[in-house]
Amino acid sequence: MKDDKSSNQMWGGRFASGPAAIMQAINASIPFDRKLYAEDVAGSLAHSRMLAATGIISSDDRDKIAGGLRTILHEIESGTFVFSERLEDIHMNVEARLAELIGPAAGRLHTARSRNDQVAVDFRLWVKREALRVTVALEALIEALLDRAEEHAATVMPGFTHLQTAQPVTFGHHAMAYVEMFSRDLSRAGDGVDRMDESPLGAAALAGTSYPIDRGMTARELGFREPTRNSLDSVSDRDFALEFLAMAAICATHLSRLAEEIVLWSTPQFGFVRLSDAFSTGSSIMPQKKNPDAAELVRAKTGRMNGHLIALLTVMKGLPLAYSKDMQEDKEAVFDSAETLDLMLAAMTGMVRDMVLDAGAMRRAAAAGYATATDLADWLVQKLGLPFREAHHVAGKAVALAESRGSGLEKLALADLKSIHPGITEDVYSVLTVQNSVRSRQSFGGTAPAQVRKQIRYWRKRLKKGRERR
Repeated sequence: MKDDKSSNQMWGGRFASGPAAIMQAINASIPFDRKLYAEDVAGSLAHSRMLAATGIISSDDRDKIAGGLRTILHEIESGTFVFSERLEDIHMNVEARLAELIGPAAGRLHTARSRNDQVAVDFRLWVKREALRVTVALEALIEALLDRAEEHAATVMPGFTHLQTAQPVTFGHHAMAYVEMFSRDLSRAGDGVDRMDESPLGAAALAGTSYPIDRGMTARELGFREPTRNSLDSVSDRDFALEFLAMAAICATHLSRLAEEIVLWSTPQFGFVRLSDAFSTGSSIMPQKKNPDAAELVRAKTGRMNGHLIALLTVMKGLPLAYSKDMQEDKEAVFDSAETLDLMLAAMTGMVRDMVLDAGAMRRAAAAGYATATDLADWLVQKLGLPFREAHHVAGKAVALAESRGSGLEKLALADLKSIHPGITEDVYSVLTVQNSVRSRQSFGGTAPAQVRKQIRYWRKRLKKGRERR
């Protein structure tokens, strides 16, 4: 038989005491699930009140349990509570301390429930609260974008496809595109809350319980719409966590797209915006540099958010009903995504509010890329009745001529334009400036300043209604 020393060497220095230490390290979730302490106490308070109301425990035990749980809550929030990895998770840590405080009555709290439905209700409560926090943060970002859109509803800038100058738009219209994106994230957060608004408490381990419990009572006390309807699904479902991660990953993608544009716009080559010092850093050796680090970090963190979603999808994909220990891997991903998304939203809201726009640089860029070529083609269709494909060809020849002269379309002489198509008249110049181009885009949802302001009014009203419903 090998001695303890050789056995310990096999396990390695960090786990010097052997297999027991490894099992404790891999099994314990208290280093991260302690975040659920408030939800765990709230769920236990609701459960104890229901047990007393249905005659399963006495009112005296209920009162002792309530007093002990409130003491524990105070200890955790004041930093005096001692967490133990030996007790594995937040549920057992709270239960053990409750037993120290109130004695045998603590053992009656776990009647008619399991750690399976306990963690399910705790985690749902936490994710629901975080989703509601995200809605508030998203609304703040949308408000910041609406303010900048209103300020620059008529500020002309180039619109791009393939990162090539396409047609002139306004900065207000561009900002409103992100309002649309983030409003969908807002909707997803709200939809997720609606679907997770069911309480799994009372499903017990997987089959329900023989005790005469009132699941409707605990659901109402915890702020859920109703109890879940299948005990197997109640303890094995993590759709609510997956939906939160999906919403967070999609929102992070939108944040990353805006961050990428801010990085581009803040370069000397674009020069469209200047970030405040609060969201920039300097170079250690190049004194002229002002780096858009906050935007770059928002862009980078999106990969982490996507990874968390894929990780939990992979955990869940092969699990049979009902509960498996694999599900312990759900929390770290969600906790980190929630914290990261909060930070990303706060940083982007600050950047949007603080950045200074250079309207002149944007206008010059819009005029420099023959962005009104489509306006010329549309004029040929509307005024001369040309088929659009022919008009497109004529406009292309005009662009080639302007390019060879090193001038804008609006600088070409009428005689030059007539040499391309004899039907062109002086009226064509009314559509060749970028200002006139954006004013002409009056279709619903278009870039015309009047349309931009119309959409701003719509979104301000919609945000107000959303807050009133909450």
